[in-house]
Amino acid sequence: MFFCYLCHQAKSLLLQKTINSLTYMIFQLIYLETEVTGGWCCTRMSEGDSIGESVHGKPSMVYRFFTRLGQIYQSWLDKSTPYTAVRWIVTLGLSFIYMIRVYLLQGWYIVTYALGIYHLNLFIAFLSPKVDPSLMEDSDDGPSLPTKQNEEFRPFIRRLPEFKFWHSATKGILVAMACTFFEAFNVPVFWPILVMYFIMLFCITMKRQIKHMIKYRYIPFTHGKRKYKGKEDVGKTFAS
Repeated sequence: MFFCYLCHQAKSLLLQKTINSLTYMIFQLIYLETEVTGGWCCTRMSEGDSIGESVHGKPSMVYRFFTRLGQIYQSWLDKSTPYTAVRWIVTLGLSFIYMIRVYLLQGWYIVTYALGIYHLNLFIAFLSPKVDPSLMEDSDDGPSLPTKQNEEFRPFIRRLPEFKFWHSATKGILVAMACTFFEAFNVPVFWPILVMYFIMLFCITMKRQIKHMIKYRYIPFTHGKRKYKGKEDVGKTFAS
């Protein structure tokens, strides 16, 4: 009995360390994406780099292949920019397929938990202004959010734009989908605990965000600039 108790405690400790490590990796990934560069950090090799060049000083075939592949990928992203509704419908479809796969496999709950935390942080960055109003309370320099109805129209500028939000969310779903093909990511866990953790984290985070919105009186959506109409010309002429 004592040996079984020790095994149970060791398994619980290992599971807790795995959850903490995955959460730390997710927050580091979000920090690199939204705070440092606003996108995935990537290093571009110049033409003089020895890795991307062949022996004769010309770019290698592998380097040219991945460069061309990146150009095609960026071209398709640029073409999809105006189609906001279509992009999000595709993302929701991928989410639905992923949830069905996890339900049928009855596993990879830790991956789903990490994906949920990642999407929650992206959503909070999407709702947050680019410049924190608390840092501009005592400063009159730079643009600020309108606080009155008759103030000059200023659109809401997000910390994470809509396109980057969609792009990062879709990539997260695809990465989680790829993880379900590897048994190493299928960490045994009691999934109701993860659901409870996520609900508590969601409620606490959204409560803090709503308090921030109420305190600094801003709405994270722009409805468009108000249009004013002048007096209509009735077309009457005055006789002299």
